[in-house]
Amino acid sequence: MSRLTKQEIAASVPQRGFFGHPKGLFTLFFTEFWERFSYYGMRAILVFYMYYEVKNGGLGLSEPLALSIMSIYGSLVYMSGIIGGWLADRVFGTSRAVFFGGVFIMLGHIALAIPGQLTMFFISMVLIVIGTGLLKPNVSTIVGDIYPEGDNRLDAGFSIFYMGINLGAFISPLIVGELMKKSFHLGFGVAAVGMFIGLVLFLITKKKNLGLAGTQVPNPLSSEEKKKWGIYIVVAAAVIGIALAVMIPRGWVTIEGMVALVGVLGILIPTIYFIVMYRSPKTTSAEQSRLLAYIPLFIAAVMFWAIQEQGSTILARFADKRTDLDAFGFHISPAWFQSLNPLFIITLAPVFAWLWVKLGDRQPSIPKKFSIGLLFAGLSFLVILLPGQLGGADALVNPLWLVLSYFLVVVGELCLSPVGLAATTRLAPAAFSAQTMSLWFLSNAAAQAINAQIVKLNTPETETLYFGTIGGLSIVLGIILFLVAPKLVRFMNNAH
Repeated sequence: MSRLTKQEIAASVPQRGFFGHPKGLFTLFFTEFWERFSYYGMRAILVFYMYYEVKNGGLGLSEPLALSIMSIYGSLVYMSGIIGGWLADRVFGTSRAVFFGGVFIMLGHIALAIPGQLTMFFISMVLIVIGTGLLKPNVSTIVGDIYPEGDNRLDAGFSIFYMGINLGAFISPLIVGELMKKSFHLGFGVAAVGMFIGLVLFLITKKKNLGLAGTQVPNPLSSEEKKKWGIYIVVAAAVIGIALAVMIPRGWVTIEGMVALVGVLGILIPTIYFIVMYRSPKTTSAEQSRLLAYIPLFIAAVMFWAIQEQGSTILARFADKRTDLDAFGFHISPAWFQSLNPLFIITLAPVFAWLWVKLGDRQPSIPKKFSIGLLFAGLSFLVILLPGQLGGADALVNPLWLVLSYFLVVVGELCLSPVGLAATTRLAPAAFSAQTMSLWFLSNAAAQAINAQIVKLNTPETETLYFGTIGGLSIVLGIILFLVAPKLVRFMNNAH
């Protein structure tokens, strides 16, 4: 079968329909809206479900363990995207990857919605990690496929698509957070229904709206490669099975051990990525220079995400335990604070897009934007110190302090996250362009792997030290990055 060109794929997609964009954007917008609705709805109440007592509908885990599991879960979600991207590229294409991923996610949420013990909880986590790894990277790829080569609507199309992500993430914690007052499982059930709606919509509209987009396997395995990979998989499964058969009866497999293992992998995998790309004969000397400049940016991203991702762990617990939730005349669900991040992104993203265009050549360099992002991330932790210092360590704090903290970290995110995506495309070696994008997402996986180790250090006694140390470290790292920015720009061959 002959290979389809990008133009042939785009020609199969109706090009006028959704706000002047290809009709396929409607399908992808709402598929991702409902996927994010289900994911962020589940995530908004997951940590509470883990550490609430059994009599209150939770699993009764210790708070430090619940926080660590939450971080490890987030890390594995980002790691799994590498496998999901590979399977789509080599085995069944992006469209099938999106569908299979949605099915796994839905089953994972159904497993959470069924009252059960810890075993069912971990089964659900495995299903959701696999599903998100399949769906998340590949649905974005299909967005690029529905536009013809050189179509100037592409950037705007991704902006609309990004809005769908944040709308789903904004709405779901408000609904699920209210339902958790009655039952955690009811909240998880709503998340499952959300993913089901997304799947049905995808199936009903994809043939008419997406045409051939996502149906082609970009780099299919040859017959010889299929045999080789089949052997690899069988051998790996046998080794893992034997290891577990030996280790589980002896009590060597523990939750704490898995947390430690994923923590090591979170650092080890991106390190291997950098070494392989740098030493590859396919990487030119100019590309090696850019790759060296990318390393400090990657480290800065890890520092930033380590703070930003604690919004669903440390700050979620702070909302639950240390915040006055009976404010402004009604009771606030602690899960509602999870809607602040997407709300501020929806509000501020157009402002930052306008600002960078307005500044033109006068805008800060890539490293300086990263340093600004770290500064705001650090400030978002430092402001959490103030209410405790002003009102005492035992006093419940006004929820506006948390609102301010989330606002500051979103300002930092808009300085760093979209800029990081653009920097990755500019600095990636030509032979590793797709893998370098995977590397960028691994900065989040590494951050959450680190968080799994450090969130256990946050206690009422260490609260001031915890927020002050991490916030201060981020600011110091931001200042250092700002100072070395001109040198990094030179290594980047003056890519601004």
